[in-house]
Amino acid sequence: MATATLSDAEIRDRIKTGKHMLFFTADWCPDCAFIKPVMPDIEAKYDQYDWITVDRDANIEVAQEMGVMGIPSFVGIEDGKEIGRYVDKFRKTQKQVEDFLDTLEK
Repeated sequence: MATATLSDAEIRDRIKTGKHMLFFTADWCPDCAFIKPVMPDIEAKYDQYDWITVDRDANIEVAQEMGVMGIPSFVGIEDGKEIGRYVDKFRKTQKQVEDFLDTLEK
């Protein structure tokens, strides 16, 4: 997972090629804090993705372009095209996130 906050332009450029999973989050979000401890496990299990943490506040343009207002949320991108999304405003468990990721592999 990218630890430094990327700019909107850097995110747009990075997702043009390859297989990525965008994890939309924010420091103030309690539901994001709930899922963050298990993110290393999820990322290791689904390492076919380049995981990119998107700060919903710092990257508001990307969030708006992708229609992501609720967090935490996940958007899969392959070669610049969306392949799936798990976007809503509710808390997510590790199992729910993994179930979503499993649907993308079929």
